[in-house]
Amino acid sequence: MTRFPLTWLYVPGDRPHVVAKALVAGADVVVVDLEDAVAPDRKEYARAATAELLAEPQPVPVHVRVNALDTDWAAADLTMLAALPGVSGLRLPKVTSPREIRQVAAATPLPLYALLESAVGIEFAYTIATAHPSLRGIALGEADLRADLGVRAETGLDWPRSRVIVAARAAGLAPPPQTVYPDIRDLDGLSSSCAHGRALGFLGRAAIHPRQLPVIERAYLPTEAEIEHAETIIKAASTNEGAQALPDGRFIDAAVVALARRTLSLTARD
Repeated sequence: MTRFPLTWLYVPGDRPHVVAKALVAGADVVVVDLEDAVAPDRKEYARAATAELLAEPQPVPVHVRVNALDTDWAAADLTMLAALPGVSGLRLPKVTSPREIRQVAAATPLPLYALLESAVGIEFAYTIATAHPSLRGIALGEADLRADLGVRAETGLDWPRSRVIVAARAAGLAPPPQTVYPDIRDLDGLSSSCAHGRALGFLGRAAIHPRQLPVIERAYLPTEAEIEHAETIIKAASTNEGAQALPDGRFIDAAVVALARRTLSLTARD
């Protein structure tokens, strides 16, 4: 079974000692951030520090969020990262068109992940998701999207969230992870937000502090009851491939079986 990443830990690229700690913090993926987490006067240092740290393979997959492609720093970021053995993927911020994906794909062999952070990006979600085979995933950047849309209520983002989830699946990509939860002390709020995201169809979540990791993983792993139900469905389907009703009256068909298999695949965490 495929081991789906559920936790993506962001760390500032200009703090290599923090990055080193993040690599052993238990995240499925560590994301070194050269963009929003780094002040303009620290960009050059962050790039150099990241190049030094990722000159060797790392114990977990490491992605790097480069600076936006329309900035003066992006070209140097891409040139530096292309040959680093410790980099497993690039996260591209503020993507608004498929052309940007193709442009980066032509310059690097690394897997790409697009962050959609504006109304324009949301409108082009599917064309971005299908822009190039190097693109392995899309996700939202909700802080910038809130500002662009003027959204104040949490429910105001549910439509763009669903749109990105549908675009990813229509393009054959993995379900997107949720964006970060900004309050690192509010673990109950994080858990509740993850439950809502899971209900929408997200899979996993980005984090900005190690204490958020177990909350996210617990929220996205199936419960014992869900596992038991999925196993019952798979067992029933193994003896009868057609539509049928379980002894408790619940109806199952091919779509229900597919969801049960996805549930069980999330239990394969080792």
